[in-house]
Amino acid sequence: MKIIETEKAPAAIGPYSQAIVSGGLVYTSGQIPINPATGAIEASTIEEQTRQAIQNLAAVLEAAGSGLEKVVKTTCFITDMGAFSAFNEVYASLFPANPARSCVEVSKLPKGALVEIEAVAEAGR
Repeated sequence: MKIIETEKAPAAIGPYSQAIVSGGLVYTSGQIPINPATGAIEASTIEEQTRQAIQNLAAVLEAAGSGLEKVVKTTCFITDMGAFSAFNEVYASLFPANPARSCVEVSKLPKGALVEIEAVAEAGR
């Protein structure tokens, strides 16, 4: 088992790792739309927040020697299912393939985020 940490994505805000590599797979923690340079959520729309969350996810995967093209499954949490279509547009534009996915509406996310995305990906390129 290998713990993954990168400064190109937000630091963990609790007792967890950004990702773990085990058994040939990368398991990421959920990524919210924190700008890693400032430590703040700067984006206000679901589209902007989805883009930042996926950029953070990509940075963690890259640090693990993987990438968005290797993602086999995502779990997505959004605070308003009414924004599902807008979320999907950005999501589809950033993933080179269509990984398996679950997407659920939740009442709240850390730091008031509108979206959180976690992934399981193949390790290595």
